[in-house]
Amino acid sequence: MASLQRDTETGSGAAGLGLSRFVPFGAPAPRTALLDRQPGALATFFSHPLTLRVLSVAAFCLLWEAVARIPISFAFPTFGETMVALWAMITDFSLFHAFGITLQPLVIGLLISALLGVALGVAMGLVGWVQWLATPVFIVAQAAPLAALIPLIIFAYGIGLTAKTLVVCIMAMPVIVLNSYVAVGHAPVSLVEMGRSFLGSRRQVITRIILPAASPVIFAGLRLGSAAAFVGAILAELLITPVGIGDLITYSRSVADYPSMYAAILSIIVVSVLFIEFLELIEVTVFRPEKRARR
Repeated sequence: MASLQRDTETGSGAAGLGLSRFVPFGAPAPRTALLDRQPGALATFFSHPLTLRVLSVAAFCLLWEAVARIPISFAFPTFGETMVALWAMITDFSLFHAFGITLQPLVIGLLISALLGVALGVAMGLVGWVQWLATPVFIVAQAAPLAALIPLIIFAYGIGLTAKTLVVCIMAMPVIVLNSYVAVGHAPVSLVEMGRSFLGSRRQVITRIILPAASPVIFAGLRLGSAAAFVGAILAELLITPVGIGDLITYSRSVADYPSMYAAILSIIVVSVLFIEFLELIEVTVFRPEKRARR
């Protein structure tokens, strides 16, 4: 006891760290200086998701500039030359005109794919006969090389807006349908049983338990389907009729204006990424507020 009293008085041993050798049972453990230490402002800044995204984009641009200066090919311009060509297309409004044409089948096809795809996927997860009828069709559609169907689409629907919209739907809908189906099918069984035990109706169980639990995977399918829709829109313009962004890419390649060609490709990639980020923002704001602090 005398030794313990000396350690306490001199601040040595465990008492010197602010700890006690005898902690009552059930009492919370005392915090140490290491646990109280918070990360510095610089570490917090570099670990923020937005900072990491900006750094990854900057690293990609620097790598592009460095590789193009080797040079690998005369058809691979530097990042600076591509930005100059992009600015020229912005100032003469040719890029906006091209996007106005490209976005028509893209928006129509994406709306049809999202509304019909989510509804069909949810029905497949809830109704047995719908699952048996539709699942093989969409599994085959996702695995098949859909670009090979474009000549059949042209033969049936011509080269107008209908054919391009159908290409967008064919590219986007299988991903959205299958993700929605899997999301509903993997809803937590314990929560569903709890809702039934509290005498919840089938509609209440679906709207208040199954759909909220399935929303993360459904939105993941919407993001993947949106990316496929952008691919389908450009593919339709390259293979059906060269208009919009597809026309900029085709014309720039034909006259060997490679900076403009890469600028057109980069512009559609940027718009696609921004739209997918917008979908994620909607998901976090409306359906998953617990993720707001991580952004």
